[in-house]
Formats: sequence, C-alpha cells, structure tokens
Amino acid sequence: MQQGENKMGVMPIRRLLISMSLPIMISMLVQALYNIVDSIFVAQLSEDALTAVSMAFPIQNLMIAIAVGTGAGINALLSRALGGKNFKRANDLASNAVFLGLFSYIIFLIFGILFSRAYFIFQIDDAQIIEYGTTYLSIICIASIGVFTQIVFERLLQSTGKTFYTMITQGIGAIINIILDPILIFGYLGMPRMGTAGAAIATIIGQIVAAILAIIFNSRINKEIKVNVKGFRPNFEIIREIYSIGIPSIMMISITSITTYGVNNILKNFSSTAIAVFGAYFKLQSFAFMPVFGLNNGMIPIIAYNYGAKNKERITETIRLSIIYALVIMFTGLILIQIFPKEILSFFNASEDMLSIGVPALRIISLSYIFAGVSVVSGSVYQAFGNGMLSLTTAVSRQLVVLLPAAYGLSLFGKVNLIWYSFPIAEIMSFILSIVFLRYIYKEKVVPI
Repeated sequence: MQQGENKMGVMPIRRLLISMSLPIMISMLVQALYNIVDSIFVAQLSEDALTAVSMAFPIQNLMIAIAVGTGAGINALLSRALGGKNFKRANDLASNAVFLGLFSYIIFLIFGILFSRAYFIFQIDDAQIIEYGTTYLSIICIASIGVFTQIVFERLLQSTGKTFYTMITQGIGAIINIILDPILIFGYLGMPRMGTAGAAIATIIGQIVAAILAIIFNSRINKEIKVNVKGFRPNFEIIREIYSIGIPSIMMISITSITTYGVNNILKNFSSTAIAVFGAYFKLQSFAFMPVFGLNNGMIPIIAYNYGAKNKERITETIRLSIIYALVIMFTGLILIQIFPKEILSFFNASEDMLSIGVPALRIISLSYIFAGVSVVSGSVYQAFGNGMLSLTTAVSRQLVVLLPAAYGLSLFGKVNLIWYSFPIAEIMSFILSIVFLRYIYKEKVVPI
C-alpha cells in the first residue's frame, strides 16, 4: 500500500491542524457538556449526591488516565510507523493496543467489585454520601469495558488522520448519555427512579455505544492498519515501547487523581459543600481544557508523522500554531468564568453557601488558564517525540511539589478561599518549566533534522 499522499505529509499545516483537531475538539466539547449535564442532574437530587459523584472523580480520572496514556503511546508510535512506511509494525501496534485495553478493563472490573465502598468509607463518614458514591462508582468501574475499547479504537483512527470519525463516536456516545441522564436518574418515560445509579448507567451505555461505533469504523474505513485477532500473542517489546511513552502520560494524568483526592481531604475539614464546589469546578473546567486536549490529539500524529518523514518545517509550524490556538481557547475560558461565575454555578442548583464558596473559587482558579494553555500543548509535544518523561516531570512538579503543599499550607490560615490560590501558583511554575523543556526538546529533536 502506498502512503506517500497521506495528508499529514502534504496538506498545508494550518488547514491540516484544523481539519485534524476540529472534529476532536467538537466531540470533546460535547463530552464536556455531558459531564456537566451529568453533574447538573445529580445536583437536583441533593448536594450530597453531587458531593458523592465529585469524590468518585479521582477513580474515574485514573481510568481515563490509563486509557488515554496508553493511547498516547499508540498514537505516537503508529503515526511514526506510518510516516516511515512500516505497515507491518503499524498492524502489530494496533493488535497489541487492543490487548492492553482489555487488560486495563479487567483491573477496574476487580476494583469495582471489591473496593468501591471501601474507597468512600476511608474518606468520609456520611452514610448517605457513602451510599450514593458506592452505587455510582461500582457501576462505572464494573462496566468500564466501553471506555477502554472506545479510546483504543479512536486512537487507531486518529493515528491515520481519520479524526472525523472519532467526532462521530464521541459525539453520539455523549448525546446518548445526555438523553438517558434525566430518564434514568429521575425515572421518566416509565423507567424506575435510579438516582446516582441512573447517572452511572447512562454514562456506561454512552461509552459502550461509542466503542461499538469505533470498532465498526476501524474495520470498514481504516484500511491503513489491521487488527489481527486470530493467533494473536502479546508482543512484549511493542508493549514496552507503547508504555515507554504511555506510562509517563498515564502517571501525568493520574497525578490529577492524587491531587483531587488530596484537595478533597483538605476541603472536607471546612465542609462537604466545598468538596461539591471543587467537583463542580472540575466539570466546568473541561469546557476550556477539552478543546485544547482535542487540539493536542490532532497535533501529536502530525508531529510524529513528520518526524518520521524528517520534515523539520512542518514540525515547527505545527508546534507554533498549536500554542497560539491553545492560548486563544484558554483566554476565552478565563473571560467567561470571570464575568459569569454565579450564573454558571446556578446550573448546579447552588445554595447560598455553595455560591459564597464557589464564585471566588472559579474566579481565582481560572487565573491559571493562560499559563495552562502553553503547558498542556508543550506536554503533548514531548509525547509526540517519544519523550513523555518531560511531561511527567512537569506534572509532578506542578501538582505534587507545588499545588498540594500550597493548598495545605494555605488551608492552615483557616479560610477556604485561600486554598484556590494554590492553582495559579502551581500553573505559573509549570509554565516556566514547560518553556525550558520545550526549548530543550526543539534543540534535541528538531534542529538535527
């Protein structure tokens, strides 16, 4: 098969980056919408229900971290193999990617069955929150086959430049979730009222449908790679290569779980309302960050492909435009949150107490957005060149070395609003480190081409 005319090697970069990224950005915005809708409906049950779902976030984020981190390794290696016209290696990578997705699911299946309740009991002694949270988290974990399968097969599509189809899979999955949320949570159209269980079931149904669509698109449309199931045996050398890129990415995203868990435990010393505010914020921030992540998902295969093809000019232009677009997106998010914090929180059925904590929280945390845009893009640039350790170093420094200690230190003053300043403090440090590492990776990888 001749791949000399693959658009990642010939299309003008501005148009290529937009065509690759825009479908993913749209689908991720839809995902951000359904994450928020999920919490909006849950908040109508009670503030305790919103707190429980917020406390489940670290495990959900860990699940996403493993799937997306593995996908980052798959994406970079597959695009590089296709750029170098090594199609046998591309097929082997795809087959091992599917194996890793199934293996990851088994881990969370076991956690969901055995440890969901213990996870909440360890954090809080409110029986209602424990019940809401255990029900929600156990369903999300036990049925997580959908999210792992969906992300793996979407990465196969992205690696060959077919991002339009990932927009369809993610978009349809999200729309199904949004439709089913009120029906299953509140018991409309003859369905029983399921509460937080309904929110979880709506989520996993959307994920499973998206996974099925991603499999169909790969088998019928993605002709550049083939997943070999018959006679498959894991190739541990390929798995090692995938995780040499993927593990730093997994750890980088997983650190958010550690940070969220830690901040939740700091906030519980003030009130469960503060935890609900923090959970609502994490849903809201996805409206700013998801488009940048979509931009990154379009950027990584372009850089990796042209690195394999040794095209220096296209790599440089891709990085430059990605940073500019990310800054525009994050600045827009900053302005909206600064102007409309009360209106945004009102969607979560916010009480006066929640508003008194949430309005300053949103305004303070969003100050970090401009710095965050550069850091997020830079981290994906490192991954595209196969140097995920730089991304991990930045993430560890930001969240574990600066953010958590700063949040704890500020909490000692006894004012919950001071805790939110730990976010812009950490992001400024991350921005400085990202600039240093970006200059290093450019000098080491791009200049010698």
